[in-house]
Amino acid sequence: MLVLARKKNESILIGEDIEIIISDISDDKVKLAIKAPKSMKVFRKELLLEIEQENKKSAESDHIDIQKLNIAIKKNI
Repeated sequence: MLVLARKKNESILIGEDIEIIISDISDDKVKLAIKAPKSMKVFRKELLLEIEQENKKSAESDHIDIQKLNIAIKKNI
């Protein structure tokens, strides 16, 4: 793992086409701006872990709640 110190408005480059810029620093948060090709997928790790856990729970369940399924489908239409 590489650890770098950066100040506001400084950046790092990953390869030739990904730039990560420190856009703001507050009390306990750092805001990052990411410039990358549109074909590059960028996700928050905690969101992917949450989805993975939900998928595991769904795979283990034998019971399907049809009502909840219908509500979820209607929300996405």
